[in-house]
Amino acid sequence: MAIAQSMIVSTTFDVQGRRVREYKGVVRGITVRAPTISQGILGGLKSIIGGQIGAYTEMCEQARQAAYDLMVAHARQVGANAVLGVSFDASEVASRSSATEVLCYGTAVVLE
Repeated sequence: MAIAQSMIVSTTFDVQGRRVREYKGVVRGITVRAPTISQGILGGLKSIIGGQIGAYTEMCEQARQAAYDLMVAHARQVGANAVLGVSFDASEVASRSSATEVLCYGTAVVLE
């Protein structure tokens, strides 16, 4: 069984005590998610009475995690052992279906 190689992921552009040996370029992970039927119903009801919409929060967290995982996989494909300057962006793709695009991106590097 193979042991997963660890990946340093940081929102900063350096890692204390480590030097960038090689830049591999921009890596990204992107996903588009829409709420399930039950998330849509629960979210719609909650939006009427107000407060935090847990069903939508769960959907958004799943989308962020999927985008993050795809970005890390992309970094591994290019031979990086770290991703620096990581950021997330999100936008609405289809207003009728409430589909949301989540993009996670950063700079893939090889640290010494």
